[in-house]
Amino acid sequence: MEDGFHQIARMEPRFTAVLQQHGEPPSRKRPGGFETVLKTIVQQQVSLASANAIWGRLRKGLDRVNAGAVLALDEDDLRGFGLSRAKAICARSLAEEVAYGRLNFRKLPHLEDEDVIVSLTRIKGIGRWTAEVYLLGALQRPDIWPAADVALMEGIRDLLGLDSRPTMKEMLVLAEPWRPYRTFAARTTWLHYRHMTNRGTVA
Repeated sequence: MEDGFHQIARMEPRFTAVLQQHGEPPSRKRPGGFETVLKTIVQQQVSLASANAIWGRLRKGLDRVNAGAVLALDEDDLRGFGLSRAKAICARSLAEEVAYGRLNFRKLPHLEDEDVIVSLTRIKGIGRWTAEVYLLGALQRPDIWPAADVALMEGIRDLLGLDSRPTMKEMLVLAEPWRPYRTFAARTTWLHYRHMTNRGTVA
């Protein structure tokens, strides 16, 4: 088991129970780069099944998933794959930033967490959640806590026996004792949520 899971198990007995019952969560490792951010945009605020269906159509419709291929399509083309208007605009904005050299994915691994967030969220339509998911998956940063993630909120509500879903501010306060291993706390909470809701493995 990765050391981070041992650390959070020492910090919070309820994480220990989840890990003992279900084992170590599956890896959330993702390749760095344009395709991963684009897929994360597709996954925003939709069910996993819907996101996978839209992503499948998009990948099938593109010869290659890169900035040039996305820029070759207009907004209506992207919406034809199932993207909302806002996501189509966001996808093209991301592609423009990459194509014109304003966003260099090779530089992101060398930046601090907050600097990566700033680099990504200045693109129209990309919020903190998307940037944090990229940090957690593609860059494998150990102390990321996507406090606005609904599944994470619901998992924490159930795991800690709270009366209601915590707010984003409350989520940040709750996770403060788990620094600098909040990524492992998040992964364990998502594991608990998946078993709690019988949702299976996240793509």
